[in-house]
Amino acid sequence: MDNKSLENKKNKEKNNKKDHSNIEWFIKIFITTFILSIIFSFISTNGISNLGLIPAVLILLFVILVGIVFDIIGVAVTVANEQEFHAKATKKVAGSKSSIKLIRNAPKVANICADVIGDICGVLSGAISALISMKITEQIGLNFNLQFILSALVAALTVGGKALGKGVANAKSTPIVHAVGKIMSVFGR
Repeated sequence: MDNKSLENKKNKEKNNKKDHSNIEWFIKIFITTFILSIIFSFISTNGISNLGLIPAVLILLFVILVGIVFDIIGVAVTVANEQEFHAKATKKVAGSKSSIKLIRNAPKVANICADVIGDICGVLSGAISALISMKITEQIGLNFNLQFILSALVAALTVGGKALGKGVANAKSTPIVHAVGKIMSVFGR
């Protein structure tokens, strides 16, 4: 077997491993998202329906905020510079090793933060806003469907918040990733 054939064989094996890894990631993320969506949807739907209007609105705002924060984390991890954390790691700064791991796994971290958690928060905020609009309609006795206005407001808050968050994530990626790394290092113990 010549060198070119051997190199081609190695490249095929490498690509097969990468494809297998991508399929495994897809399956893991699919199952995780499905289970989390069911759990959170069940909790929010049953929990919100038993709450008053003000607590329901506060929970809606919290869900929107969580989606925005995790989107910021996802963006920050993808733009952060790993080299900055190596210097901190040599000085044994808390969270720096976890930050390096986050950056090295940036595509997966961004997928989990921005897509899984962000999308689940988007679905939840839609369901919660529907429940809130029904509560308002019942309490006030409105004759028109408030859901359209409330859904538009939720979408505007979410998209606007994420737009602002992306700017923050780009400008402050190092402190954001370091803060998440510190939190992870505490829970990692």
